[in-house]
Amino acid sequence: MTPIGITMTMADDTEDVELDFAADEQDVARRSAVIRHPLVSFFHLFFRVVAIVAYLLCDWISENFASCFVLIITLLSFDFWSVKNVTGRLLVGLRWWNQIDDDGKSLWVFEAKKASLGNNIGTDAEARIFWLGLIICPLIWTLFFFISLFSLKIKWLSLVIASICLQVANLYGYLRCKAVGEDGQPADIGAFSGQLLLQRPDIIFGIL
Repeated sequence: MTPIGITMTMADDTEDVELDFAADEQDVARRSAVIRHPLVSFFHLFFRVVAIVAYLLCDWISENFASCFVLIITLLSFDFWSVKNVTGRLLVGLRWWNQIDDDGKSLWVFEAKKASLGNNIGTDAEARIFWLGLIICPLIWTLFFFISLFSLKIKWLSLVIASICLQVANLYGYLRCKAVGEDGQPADIGAFSGQLLLQRPDIIFGIL
């Protein structure tokens, strides 16, 4: 076969390929928009910020520790539910959950939705709001932990530990979703650990 024949074959194979630059430009414009889900972005931060403010003002709001405990845990429980079931899916296209398989075994599922023009994933600004809120608030509660520990406020320490657990659970779940990416679950679902974060710092730094 002559080289000309090869060239013609390649042309025939590629003549049906169509580059949609307009769709790419629309996707970039959509991602660069400031806020597409203002209400979702608001509630992503609302419960966790109010819980922190309530903790700081508890001594002035009420002298009853039980009331403060119930108020803060209730706020963080609403935050846990909304972040796990609503804001993660709409703002960054990630979700995680636990289900029981046919054998009665507990199975953790982590998903990452591919960003495209047709889906409803949030913008880059909303993604930053999501990750900053998810990372900074547990760090603040960790600071409260050391303050309570060194000041020997044992009853407040129990509240802070419960708050950290609620906050870190979502952070851990979404970091695993981010590590999974768009390829589904990794082969070793139990291999995700702090060592993976050290090996792939882009999981955290790439989202900020």
